[in-house]
Amino acid sequence: MAEHERAREREHEHVRVAVIGSGFGGLGAAVRLRREGITDFVVLERAGAVGGTWRDNSYPGCACDVPSHLYSFSFAPNPDWPRTFSGQEHIWEYLERVADTFRLRSHIRLNTEVELLRWDAEQLWWVIETSNGTLTADVVVSATGPLSDPKLPDIPGLDTFEGKVFHSARWDHDYDLRGKRVAMVGTGASAIQIVPAIQREVGRLTLFQRTPPWVMPRMDRAITGAERWLHRQLPFTTHARRGILWGIRELQVQAFTKRPNELGAVEQLAKRNIRRAIKDPELRARLTPTYRIGCKRILLSNTYYPALARPNVDVVASGLSEVRGNTVVAADGTEAEVDAIIFGTGFHVTDMPIADRVVGADGGTMMESWKDGMKSLRGATAAGFPNFMTIIGPNTGLGNSSMILMIESQLNYLADYMRQLTLLSSSGPGGRAALAARTGAVQAWNDKVQRRMERTVWNTGGCNSWYLDANGVNTTIWPGTTTEFRNATRQVDLAEYEVLRLPRADAVPEPRTGTATGKGEGKGEGKGEGKGEGKGEGKARTSKKVEVAGA
Repeated sequence: MAEHERAREREHEHVRVAVIGSGFGGLGAAVRLRREGITDFVVLERAGAVGGTWRDNSYPGCACDVPSHLYSFSFAPNPDWPRTFSGQEHIWEYLERVADTFRLRSHIRLNTEVELLRWDAEQLWWVIETSNGTLTADVVVSATGPLSDPKLPDIPGLDTFEGKVFHSARWDHDYDLRGKRVAMVGTGASAIQIVPAIQREVGRLTLFQRTPPWVMPRMDRAITGAERWLHRQLPFTTHARRGILWGIRELQVQAFTKRPNELGAVEQLAKRNIRRAIKDPELRARLTPTYRIGCKRILLSNTYYPALARPNVDVVASGLSEVRGNTVVAADGTEAEVDAIIFGTGFHVTDMPIADRVVGADGGTMMESWKDGMKSLRGATAAGFPNFMTIIGPNTGLGNSSMILMIESQLNYLADYMRQLTLLSSSGPGGRAALAARTGAVQAWNDKVQRRMERTVWNTGGCNSWYLDANGVNTTIWPGTTTEFRNATRQVDLAEYEVLRLPRADAVPEPRTGTATGKGEGKGEGKGEGKGEGKGEGKARTSKKVEVAGA
């Protein structure tokens, strides 16, 4: 890099940490940084408000399929959830309140999209180009999430369609669906909520279904005023309720990860749910999956099947393959004239677009380094990208519980990561250090994760889900309990990292030997794991066997 370019970069604003995204992951990271005593950070958000996927997904009927008291931060319990399964507007409101309660607004920069991140090996920092200028940061925390960038299929003729087209995550509230002929493409978690929400007002609804989902009853109800009063007056009751919900789901995990055949009984309940709502044998056959329940995410709804049985709904058991004018054509040749096409076709999960904007130590992008599949150490750090951490990274997803549990575990890891960096920086020249995940450690972690994945329902259930990447590898789901993941991310093992330091001005560079150096003087205190309130020692550590809990 030319000297004038380095000089120009030194003139930019510099922060200790730059967080990308302001959903659960980004706001959680911001709270944890403040609790660690780190206030020199920014949260970069491309939209005009916080909220992440719960801001973007505002389609009719949008709600969470995880119980409200489990789908919230342990350090920010909400005694006033209105329903056992909350709607989008209540979850978004909760996140706005988190931003206010923990005084995060001054750190958040709205309407600021990250366009490029580049590692500067000479300065040991990240150069971040945004839509509002350039800054540098010692550490980057990417919390963009896997459900942030909608995926639209490449459909021949779609660009010539004269009607309205939009994705469920970019709902056009100005478009009036009343009396319209509408094509709904996809049968995932969004589609099963949209279909019953719009079925009564549209003229005709044609559902394009490549693969039917397993749908179980949704045990949703209003939380009574008495319950909410009790939770406000006796906060421990909120924590107890959360603990029960968590424990039930922990007990369910082994059926998904080790004994998929045990899910057969659940499958029978799901079939009974279909029979109860769908009386037409032909339609019932089209809606009954042929793969093991749990292979794809189990969906929850009391209104999806009844809506499909209505006379103004057609279920096409085939994917959309072509658009001819205003005619949509399925792969099986079925045709329908429509005024609007709504895509509920998911997101870029295994090919997250942010990875194409991150340039690492070797000059290549993270997307290029992941061309054979996403890999990271403990779901957080990737080889070749020092001081870069991902919240909800590879193999951190869940098939039956709350992602907030996984996020909080990763926040524990982030907190210890920052403690170790502080100690290492204070003991070296230049006041700055970096941690680079070792390729061998990343590979060892992922090899063990994939070995555990082999017998799970997600790999053996006979379906093709969005959990799998283009190579058929499950790079999305964590094959264990949330407790196991919390134990695996409780602290940073410096033996899994190479410690990078700024060279001393008067020193002759020495060749690297490839051994980790983790010595640090002094102690650092920070709020530790669990609810983010326990103190944790900050001594630098040097060795611990690479392991996957329970492997």
